[in-house]
Amino acid sequence: MRFRTPLAVAAVGLVSVLGVLRAQKPFKEYPALEYENFPLPKDWKQSAEWTRARLRYPDILGYPSRSLRYADGRGFPGYWTMDYPRSDRHLLQGVRRLTRIDTRSVEQVVSLDGSDEVYNWPVLYGVEVGHWLLPDDQAKQLREYLLRGGFFMVDDFHGSAMYQDSTGPLNEWQTFLNSIERVFPDRPIEDIPANDPIFHTLYDLDDRFQVPGYSNWMENHITYEKGETGREPHWRCIRDDKGRIVVAICHNMDLGDAWENSDDPKYKEQWASLAYRIAMNYFIYDLTH
Repeated sequence: MRFRTPLAVAAVGLVSVLGVLRAQKPFKEYPALEYENFPLPKDWKQSAEWTRARLRYPDILGYPSRSLRYADGRGFPGYWTMDYPRSDRHLLQGVRRLTRIDTRSVEQVVSLDGSDEVYNWPVLYGVEVGHWLLPDDQAKQLREYLLRGGFFMVDDFHGSAMYQDSTGPLNEWQTFLNSIERVFPDRPIEDIPANDPIFHTLYDLDDRFQVPGYSNWMENHITYEKGETGREPHWRCIRDDKGRIVVAICHNMDLGDAWENSDDPKYKEQWASLAYRIAMNYFIYDLTH
């Protein structure tokens, strides 16, 4: 099955003829690392043809185990909640302003739980994937999702050397590889060439630079993280058999922070602007390729 958006599916008659899409689960909010009771947009109940889903994944700290707790007794919500939901809602407002995509104003949180739910959402986002830990069954379902035509964008992980994390020694690039190679053991990761259509669908993004995390910039006044191997931004991908990008890998950058803090005057406009343009290009690419 090939899908792009519910509108596109309807346009070719697949919903009525094949009945392939199941009823979507209702919107739900989850506890998060950084935000509690973040205000909902006034139109959050308004339906739309498209939205971007956020992947709720298991991580190296054992989430979703309930045994890990903060000092105040709150359970650890998981690395998947980094920047959530502020960055999601800022980004979706950007989609409304910068494209003609009819998007919902709130995100959808999706798990690889073996149900058909993930197949309702053609664009999936994974943050902090230097901390994820996909079991084999979830890796298998993510592979199926991507081979059906889904698009997966990963972001906010840094470096390719061992460093001391609060959880112990960690190599974020290798941790990412450990799970993505379960998804696609037979497909290489490659650098995206500058002339690839994904950089030219809506904006011509020939001038790409490192988009830093907010806290790292404010505290250290540098754009990179996790040592010298975090200096160079990498725009990488995995492709399907037809050459279409199905996994877009944003390594050594933090686009999520840029969306999240795009309304903060202390965060440079050039970083937020590039982060939005990258997202718009990736979403339009998914809809047109």
